[in-house]
Amino acid sequence: MSGLFISFEGGDGAGKSTQLRLLADWVRTASGREVVVTREPGGTDVGRTLREVLLHGADLDPRTEALLFAADRAHHVASLVRPALERDAVVLTDRYLDSSVAYQAGGRELSGEEVEQLSLWAVQDLLPQVSVLLDLDPVHLPQRLTGAPDRLERAGDGFHVRTREAFLARAAQDPGRWLVLDAAAGIEDLAADIRARVAPLLGVAP
Repeated sequence: MSGLFISFEGGDGAGKSTQLRLLADWVRTASGREVVVTREPGGTDVGRTLREVLLHGADLDPRTEALLFAADRAHHVASLVRPALERDAVVLTDRYLDSSVAYQAGGRELSGEEVEQLSLWAVQDLLPQVSVLLDLDPVHLPQRLTGAPDRLERAGDGFHVRTREAFLARAAQDPGRWLVLDAAAGIEDLAADIRARVAPLLGVAP
């Protein structure tokens, strides 16, 4: 597998979608490589159905929620991510496995080890080469959200604090994979920091 796999992680409203789009545009221009932009949940037709259930459906118990996220991820990797990496594409995903551990284990207070092993089994141990964490204090969440909040965004202050702490703990355990940035910084400053991390992997100047 010769492609490049990058995930964007962080709490709701942290700016992941904006930074992913900016990086995608830059990678296409700087390297000429194919770029595949996707997200979890919802990166496939099956995933879009599961996304509606997970984010806008009735409340689910934590184990059911974790299993549905894992099912989405298994299909996403098998049908979209791995084929793209095998043809040397750069795959950028808005959320991946680490979001499940942070949200289901940190936020929902399931066992972090169990949630991680479930997700690793679902994707046959595929991890990104780089995971960008846009770290946002949950106190800024109300100002960052647009539109009606989804089921996870309504989960309460304690949930979002635990989720943030879980992301930071995961990043600290594997600093070689993670790039942790303050989401309150300027958009262009964040984009430049991300380019500086990714450029050597593409063999181009940042």
